Amino acid sequence: MLLPWILCILLAAAFAAALIKIRLMRHDIRRISDQFEQRLSESTNELITTGSGDPAVREIAAKLNTQLDILRQQQFKYINGDLELRNAVTNISHDLRTPLTAIRGYLDLMQNEPKSPDAARYFNVISERTAQMQQLTEELFRYSLILSEEPDATADNVCINAVLEESIAGFYGAFVSSGIQPEITMPEQQLYCKCSRMALARIFSNLLQNARKYSKGDLQITLSESGRLCFANRTDAIEFTHIEHLFDRFYTVESAQHSTGLGLAIARTLTEQMGGRIYAEFDDNRLCVIVELPISVPPTE
Repeated sequence: MLLPWILCILLAAAFAAALIKIRLMRHDIRRISDQFEQRLSESTNELITTGSGDPAVREIAAKLNTQLDILRQQQFKYINGDLELRNAVTNISHDLRTPLTAIRGYLDLMQNEPKSPDAARYFNVISERTAQMQQLTEELFRYSLILSEEPDATADNVCINAVLEESIAGFYGAFVSSGIQPEITMPEQQLYCKCSRMALARIFSNLLQNARKYSKGDLQITLSESGRLCFANRTDAIEFTHIEHLFDRFYTVESAQHSTGLGLAIARTLTEQMGGRIYAEFDDNRLCVIVELPISVPPTE
């Protein structure tokens, strides 16, 4: 009669030991998981540590440390490669500006010189292509500088309404000449964003230029109290498949003329540096580019 009781006690003890071990392993795995998440989010060379004596748990920690080391090496190569590329683009675009300026100067001198019909046609082609290359060079130079800037280097409490109004006013003549009559909706409340005023104006300028380029005659600009800004217009130049690439560097649709493909990429970079978000929606030949800006507390009088 004593043997069954002994077996029951042994089984209960084994079960309790197993439960304790499982709980300890769960605790160790949770701790490893927290460390792994922390190592991924921070720039650190610290390894994942565990006080567990279980071989399986220690093996998991060792394998994660191996993968972290590989990831750090790849990240280091990416950062260095990206920095070298940006420096190369900055230097190349800067070096191209001088000869292009000289070419433009000589083209201006040749403008009024007598030319045969064929020579005049060739001259116009050269002049147009040179202007496009100058525009691309300038955009490349500005884009590389934007990528190198600290996001909050010139941050201030900027009134979104005021900058948007100034930007629209600056484009009003171009809109009228293109047959576009903007419809503008803004709240009476003044909205503020902690950012660079020049950067915010650049975002609006690039988006207005994009709207003028692709609009079929309409443009609705809507700013909500939440900081959501929408530039909407009808267009036949863009298809649904273009939407996911609109903000890619150097991407242009087939109908885009005199375009570098950097305007929306610059707008996205600047918006993200401000802590905002920019994206596009397209439905029934209507394009809507949406900017969501982080709203800050209005300055005190």
